[in-house]
Amino acid sequence: MDVLEDDDYYDHENISFNFSYDDYPALCEKADIRSFAALFLPIMYTVCLVVGLAGNALVVTVYAYHKRLKTMTDAFLSHLAVADLLLLFTLPFWAADATRGWELGQVICKIMSACYTVNFTCCMLLLACISLDRYLALARVQGREQRGWLQRAFSRRHCWKVCLVVWATAFMLGLPDLILSEVRWASNRSICLAVYPPSMARGGKAALEIAEVLLGFLLPLLVMVICYWSVGRALKGLPVQSRGKKWKALRVLLIVVGVFVVTQLPYNVLKLYRMMDSVYALVTHCGTSKVLDKAAQVTESLALTHCCLNPILYAFMGSSFRQHMTKMAKKFGEKRRKRRRENPAEEGGMDISFNSHSASQETNTFSI
Repeated sequence: MDVLEDDDYYDHENISFNFSYDDYPALCEKADIRSFAALFLPIMYTVCLVVGLAGNALVVTVYAYHKRLKTMTDAFLSHLAVADLLLLFTLPFWAADATRGWELGQVICKIMSACYTVNFTCCMLLLACISLDRYLALARVQGREQRGWLQRAFSRRHCWKVCLVVWATAFMLGLPDLILSEVRWASNRSICLAVYPPSMARGGKAALEIAEVLLGFLLPLLVMVICYWSVGRALKGLPVQSRGKKWKALRVLLIVVGVFVVTQLPYNVLKLYRMMDSVYALVTHCGTSKVLDKAAQVTESLALTHCCLNPILYAFMGSSFRQHMTKMAKKFGEKRRKRRRENPAEEGGMDISFNSHSASQETNTFSI
């Protein structure tokens, strides 16, 4: 049986499968929910980790290789990849927690809880920054540049300041997890969770979750819709000769917004409902609480898949990133050929080249 003390209040942001709705007068057995989590979450987290690690590591490698970032979007993409990687690195800890309980002590519990919230929020805010920078870039190209504070802020000169504000905002939202997270013993296992004092259990927790939904979902969604709607209207005004490129660009914008809504909307809607439940005690039936706990696991895993899709939606589709990757691959191929010429005896077997022509020719093309 899952029985919690009446004077303890728990936040189950990252471990919603344990006891989200167990503090009721009646007993609610949730062994089946924990069994589902022990099987489902490690599988989902492993898939997210492997796929996301490959894509985001490539983005970081390409930008680190070039050192100097040419545009604001390049800077935002590099920070987005770092935030994705830091978020993904927390997943093995939560997978182990779902399977065996928390066995790594309270310090690691605090760090992982805060790191999860900080990087998840940072990713969402950076997506809003990318949308805004694309809109401002289009305005400059069309000669509609305005000397407002927004145009001045989104410039290479102040790029580091914008990124600093994003990280600082995300850190402020993760600070409660860093302070309040503890390791508690319940239902024959240790669990890592945020324990709110009675004085701020309902109001403080609700305010924090509302802030997370506003900054981590509603604000990025609003910025993306407004900016990409403006970009889409500008693209529709292109001449007929550019119809192919126009519809391709519009399709990309729709995919970007659509993927964001599909992956983030269910998780945030459920988060708001659980916040209201913590204040008004809307859920009193054990079966309903089980359904909500299982839905929380599925929707949160769906939200995490955005970390895997970010490199595809933003970096790999951008011509700037593809140019960086092409240059890096060509330099790698040139160094490889140079080593072969210097040490012909050491190289044997299949000849692999990143260039579409023979190894002895210089080329500006790139093919995989």
